[in-house]
Amino acid sequence: MNNYQLEQIINKKLNNNVFNDSIPNGLQVEGIPNIQKIITGVSICQKLINIAIKKQAQAIIVHHGFFWKNECSKIIKHKKKRLEFILKNNINIYNWHLPLDVHPVLGNNVQIANQLNINILGKISNIALWGKFFHDTTVTNLTKKIHSVFQRPPLCIQHNLNHIIKRIAWCSGKGQDFIKQLGSLKIDAFLTGEISEDTMHYAHENKIHFFSAGHYATECCGIQALGNWLMKKYNLNVEFIRINNPV
Repeated sequence: MNNYQLEQIINKKLNNNVFNDSIPNGLQVEGIPNIQKIITGVSICQKLINIAIKKQAQAIIVHHGFFWKNECSKIIKHKKKRLEFILKNNINIYNWHLPLDVHPVLGNNVQIANQLNINILGKISNIALWGKFFHDTTVTNLTKKIHSVFQRPPLCIQHNLNHIIKRIAWCSGKGQDFIKQLGSLKIDAFLTGEISEDTMHYAHENKIHFFSAGHYATECCGIQALGNWLMKKYNLNVEFIRINNPV
């Protein structure tokens, strides 16, 4: 497949034109025109680039790529090294951030609902969702389920182990502040990737069980779903590379 055609296909699928993101989405670094092998991952890093080179991939698709608005625009140090390897090996780099968080089928947050058996009932923002478990659960059982799904034990701020959890809100990645936007919703638990110092106090004071499952871990599912869609729809050779990150 042509590298620009691939960009157009994914842009259309993820409704990329409606987002004002903090990073440029789509094709970030142009490489060889003809793409046969694609490596996907959560974040661009030297290890992912090295694996793509070893596997002779023509493209890398990530959720966290280059050129964030708040990062230094100079191409020096690790960024220079990464781009040297990419350009030398003629690899295309693609990035989709917010479009891959909120997509109604492939998005991180919808995928989390599918994995945790949650019935989506609404939004608490343009990104974060809320819903009800198809079967009521407990703090202990939900902790085990999160551990199984995200392949790491979550940090849990709980206020009553015997409390039945029916309603949950969640946001992949760095979504801890959305717990402060629940308003009048009677939410029993909140799940996200990261936690801040004040999150514990807010969770305790509002009797909400808080689960931090890791920024990386909660954002694997969207990029994997995108890769699976590309394989089924366009018969492309796509391989997800897991580079575990404790954060």
